[in-house]
Amino acid sequence: MPAAEPAPLRGRLARERKLVRAMIGVFCRDRHHSRGLCAACAELAGYCDLRLRCCPFGADKPTCARCRVHCYRDALRERVREVMRHAGPRILWRHPWLAFLHEVVDARRPTPGLPRRPGAPR
Repeated sequence: MPAAEPAPLRGRLARERKLVRAMIGVFCRDRHHSRGLCAACAELAGYCDLRLRCCPFGADKPTCARCRVHCYRDALRERVREVMRHAGPRILWRHPWLAFLHEVVDARRPTPGLPRRPGAPR
């Protein structure tokens, strides 16, 4: 039986996915001189998609820098940090609207408390 296609991300999560993919694209183009995403960057983008889909906060997700739950494995978190350090200043020129929404709208959103696991005692 084929695996079910995951539900598409909507709203804020879709915008965050778009921003992360844009930042990985900027990084890959500058560092790996690739027209599309190289294999390593495509793998990182896929991992970021997976983590966004599994985020326990859902639509209330804070920006990753302000999040209390670290859902990335250590090695991949460091790769994402490297991408963000490189692409962060450059994304403003290449994708100004995404950068504006991320810095002004999403960063000012209050960080929610830790989500409760289903079935956990109160």
